[in-house]
Amino acid sequence: MPPKAIDAAAVRALIETNPDTLLVDVRTPAEYESSHIDGAINLPLGQVDRHLERITQDAGGQMVLICQSGSRAEQCQGKLTKAGLEETVVMSGGMNAWTAAGAPVIRGPERWALERQVRLVAGSIVLLSVIAGLWWPPAVWVAGFIGAGLTFAAITNTCAMGMALTKLPYNQPRNKVDVEASLARISRNANQR
Repeated sequence: MPPKAIDAAAVRALIETNPDTLLVDVRTPAEYESSHIDGAINLPLGQVDRHLERITQDAGGQMVLICQSGSRAEQCQGKLTKAGLEETVVMSGGMNAWTAAGAPVIRGPERWALERQVRLVAGSIVLLSVIAGLWWPPAVWVAGFIGAGLTFAAITNTCAMGMALTKLPYNQPRNKVDVEASLARISRNANQR
């Protein structure tokens, strides 16, 4: 079943007509801190598996999943659907589409999005391994390994490099994400109905 998605304009309209719509931002805490939609809660994708049962039991009503470009939100939606929670939609294009549409955001310290970091690291490793391969030919295998990893990431819609980069100090927020508060908000939204 293809993911259920709506565009940024439809999300804005949904928020206006139903203020109880729950916006769940599954990006890293640092990305969320950099910019997010007013009223959105931060529940990083890396925390979803750990709290999957609680989310599916407590969630209710309209839930919109958001990430930077849409792919992590789709992954989250897949996990939730597989666990029995089918009433979610993904904001197609993610925060990229939201900001491109001129929609309001709450801004914090500017940080590079995770996808941009992956492109920088992967591109740099490939470039350096090709240059090193001029002096030591086996170095080009590193470029091949990165290419294979990126191909696998595209096919499986996962990214090991991205998950590793989330652990770096740069990607840690100034204030730790309060997962319990996010889960409580999911539960509170369910109880309001």
